[in-house]
Amino acid sequence: MASSSFSSSAILILSFLTLCFGISFGQLSTNYYSRSCPDLFPTVKYAVHSAIARETRMGASLLRLFFHDCFVNGCDGSILLDDTSSFTGEKNAIPNRNSARGFDVVDNIKSSVEKVCPGVVSCADVLAITARDSVAILGGPSWNVKLGRRDARTTSQSAANNGIPPPTSNLNNLISRFQSLGLSTKDMVALSGSHTIGQARCTTFRARVYNETNIDDSLAETRQGNCPRASGVGDNNLAPLDLQSPTFFDNSYFKNLVNRKGLLHSDQQLFNGGSTDALVRTYSNSPGTFSADFTAAMIKMGDISPLTGSNGEIRKNCRRVN
Repeated sequence: MASSSFSSSAILILSFLTLCFGISFGQLSTNYYSRSCPDLFPTVKYAVHSAIARETRMGASLLRLFFHDCFVNGCDGSILLDDTSSFTGEKNAIPNRNSARGFDVVDNIKSSVEKVCPGVVSCADVLAITARDSVAILGGPSWNVKLGRRDARTTSQSAANNGIPPPTSNLNNLISRFQSLGLSTKDMVALSGSHTIGQARCTTFRARVYNETNIDDSLAETRQGNCPRASGVGDNNLAPLDLQSPTFFDNSYFKNLVNRKGLLHSDQQLFNGGSTDALVRTYSNSPGTFSADFTAAMIKMGDISPLTGSNGEIRKNCRRVN
């Protein structure tokens, strides 16, 4: 009887703590900071909105940081760490070198958050909220972000080199990599829709616009005009991933694929006579279906191997461990 009473009391206490303070005891929660940092969401949104107002492309860059963080040892803020004498970080890994950007913006957002609730919110969670806000500000869907991640104390350049699918990936490569992270083929196709915003460097699409045949002739010709055939010349010249609406989050990316206008090899692989053709066509015709599947996949991606409880730390500066 006493044991039963104790158990009931313990459950009530845990429920009270979870409700009032957002304590999730190892699980992520949408209300994790509801008491410890009530001004978190408006603080982050204001800073993200300001950054995008200065440069529209920044929204895509911030979203990409979250992707690249989660795909390397989970969503733990490790992509934000600068190199140290004890480890070589992810910033100069092949998928990120000369392309991952927005670190200064994340610094500014973290600084703003530290002013309203110092030492409370992780850099990993800042990235998750920033990704959501970037999508919403650029006209895309919004969702309730699950929070409670802690920050990694180390990182790995080799893990980044091996963990992030390159733009040369074929469909089987993409499906396999996403499945290894617990993401389905549908998740993969929906998440690829993030390429409705942002830019790509010539070096990532040169081979496609010069050598591949499953590409719209006018697109290939247009992109060749800003991407010389010779490697080493114009490598960093930029082109929009979505020719139709490069600064607006919509389903145009999938319409492009149906018309053989995917900029990257890995993009067009989603609509090239394979198993994902039907889903691409569905998303091209139904923006609502795409938005629903994209938000579900973003939440699922945010659940990849988070550090919780006593693991990791809450970094004061996202660039270095405490």
